Amino acid sequence: MSTAQQLPEAQRQRCEVWTRVMGYHRPVTAFNLGKQSEHRERRHFVESK
Repeated sequence: MSTAQQLPEAQRQRCEVWTRVMGYHRPVTAFNLGKQSEHRERRHFVESK
């Protein structure tokens, strides 16, 4: 098992999260504050086969 390593702050970059809304994909950063709050509250699940 490997140990997670952290990059120095200078080498890190922001990860852009996209999601599907109303049939098309958009970055979450483009949402208004209310929609961003809704996105943070979503629950993710894995459907069994």
